[in-house]
Amino acid sequence: MRLKHLLIFGALFAVSCAAPAGDEIDRKVEDLLAKMTLEEKIGQMNQVSGGYQFSGEIAKGNVGSILNIVDPVEINAVQRVAVEESRLGIPLLVSRDVIHGFRTIFPIPIGLAATFDPALVEQGARVAAVEATASGVRWTFSPMLDIARDPRWGRIAEGSGEDPYLDTQMGVAMVKGYQGEDFTDPTSMAACIKHFVGYGAAEGGRDYNTTMISERALRNTYFPAFKACVEAGALTLMTSFNDVDGLPSTGNEWLLRDILREEWGFDGMVVTDWNSSGEMVAHGFAEDLKHATELSINAGVDMDMMSFGYVQYVKALVDEGKIKAETIDNAVRNILKLKFRLGLFENPYVDESLARQVAYAPEHLAAAKQSAVESAILLQNNNDVLPLKSAKRILVTGPMADAPYDQLGTWAFDGEEAYTVTPLTALRKDYEVVYEPALAYSRDASTAGIPAAVAAARSVDAVVAFVGEEAILSGEAHSLSQINLQGAQSELIKALKATGKPIVVVVIAGRNLTIERDLENCDAMLYSFHPGTMGGEALADLITGRAVPSGKSPVTFLRDAGQAPFYYNHPMTGRPNSGTETLLNDIPLKAGQTSLGCTSYYLDTGYGPLFPFGYGLSYTKFEYANIAIDKAEYAEGDTIVVEYDLTNTGNYDATEVAQLYVRDLVGSVVRPVKELKRFERVELKAGETKHCRFELPVAELAFWNRDMEYVVEPGNFQLWVAGDSATGEPLAFAVK
Repeated sequence: MRLKHLLIFGALFAVSCAAPAGDEIDRKVEDLLAKMTLEEKIGQMNQVSGGYQFSGEIAKGNVGSILNIVDPVEINAVQRVAVEESRLGIPLLVSRDVIHGFRTIFPIPIGLAATFDPALVEQGARVAAVEATASGVRWTFSPMLDIARDPRWGRIAEGSGEDPYLDTQMGVAMVKGYQGEDFTDPTSMAACIKHFVGYGAAEGGRDYNTTMISERALRNTYFPAFKACVEAGALTLMTSFNDVDGLPSTGNEWLLRDILREEWGFDGMVVTDWNSSGEMVAHGFAEDLKHATELSINAGVDMDMMSFGYVQYVKALVDEGKIKAETIDNAVRNILKLKFRLGLFENPYVDESLARQVAYAPEHLAAAKQSAVESAILLQNNNDVLPLKSAKRILVTGPMADAPYDQLGTWAFDGEEAYTVTPLTALRKDYEVVYEPALAYSRDASTAGIPAAVAAARSVDAVVAFVGEEAILSGEAHSLSQINLQGAQSELIKALKATGKPIVVVVIAGRNLTIERDLENCDAMLYSFHPGTMGGEALADLITGRAVPSGKSPVTFLRDAGQAPFYYNHPMTGRPNSGTETLLNDIPLKAGQTSLGCTSYYLDTGYGPLFPFGYGLSYTKFEYANIAIDKAEYAEGDTIVVEYDLTNTGNYDATEVAQLYVRDLVGSVVRPVKELKRFERVELKAGETKHCRFELPVAELAFWNRDMEYVVEPGNFQLWVAGDSATGEPLAFAVK
């Protein structure tokens, strides 16, 4: 299902003015800038959290943006102060963390990435924009483009996983969905690409901590999604909390001026993360808030979020000659330009009756449900236990079976649990349900409720246990050193397995948990990153067989947290493991020091992951055949054409996510063992074969080489077409 242009909403919104041409906006910005005092310019650079309480400062022109207000009545009231009571009448820019939906909550971003469906993700962002702008919010702090390879980092929930190509496709889709085709359309919401840069590589998965990333790694891995989103027209960018090689991003002129502005040509507005300017004092990078303000503005940050350093110190810093007046003018130009682009001067107010009319529209709920269906990953299905077609009476158990708040996941500020459809509610439409939660919440360590669930299991045809994480256990500042199921959840699964009944485990979580010990105690496992408002209906469709799983993992599933960071596209080592491992309990006593082979693996968990990137089963089987490249050798300007036949060999109509990987065998710097370059969702009826095709320009084999040049190096390559990153047979080709 694809959302068409929502005509119903077009009738509800006032007709917006035509988008001013770039030259006209520039002229308007310069005319307004010439009228502004230094104090009014500084005010535009100040963002505060709140509304009514800042009315006095807004009237003085001391506030340029507000965040965290979603009541359209209050938004209009403070906007009226800005437009009608301040000297120049400059409208406020209203912002909010709209991360995976506003009222209608979609799966968390890592779940959206599991769909491998950019068109569906763009649709979800458009729904979020329609709902949020109806309340008066015109700026969101999304998408998060941080590559995350350590699931101990709770904020892995907010991004698209470990792969730069997938991250790029999802990020661009979100930018397009939020912003739409016409920025002045009242349903257009400015995207903010974040966090620039390297935030997801925090040491040990500890939020806000240092990152050590080389320039080459930044360019090859961490920059691509940001650059692509800049090229896609993202209107704003947020700096990150962390330092990179000792330099906090908010004070890093190389990042914000040399790379972002000069190299990439970004013409949007840059904002700090919440107090990230002030936090440079805690970093030991700035002496005090005044010094931090100087560093931040001179590095190229236009707007300050909640440090209040700009309003306190910029005038003095200008008077002292530590910040040039033209630097302030350039920052304010970027802010005013954004407001003109969004049509705020012509249309500053919102229809106060609109918010509840558009929230939870049937089209929005349908899109959210489809996203939740496509995001679910089938990790195990022994003896084809799923779908539960023959079961009539089932036990529903576990702390996530009826947890409407936690099902929404992290950063769901405006979702309302009263509208959340839980798995328990949905499954009652299909089965005679016996409900024994066993555990009150995911961290519940009491086993007192488990015997009742076990007793109930003996009277049913099958058991469906919903386990995972409460929303509070993932997201910002929610790092964990151990990422097993919390509380007594594993004990519950083990006890249920002993009944001999078919056991289906559904994990609803904010990260890729270490669930190896739980797999052996269940027949089937569905993994659903917090699925949002319609998660219950989506999971019920998958359990009953009305829908067939198609999700693929956007991250590597680990056997143990001690393997982190672990990612499929790692650089090749000089001593790769060839699959021969002697594990801890198999080592002979008094074994020779070098007798185990001296290759790269863990003695206790081995070399490989639990599940590789791109992995996901279906209720059917897919067969790849006749994979062929159009020729054996290419020039740099050529396009590689890969053709293959994909057959659905099972009994269910289903969708397979076909994936194309390449490897550069020899480079001037060490190259990744594999890199995702293309993917495609292929819909196949039972028994159907489709002839499919990928096209990959040779130019996309480029990387930042030994001399820090972005080039395609001639040489030999391998290519795979498969259903995940760990299978398939390589084909060889060369670039001359």
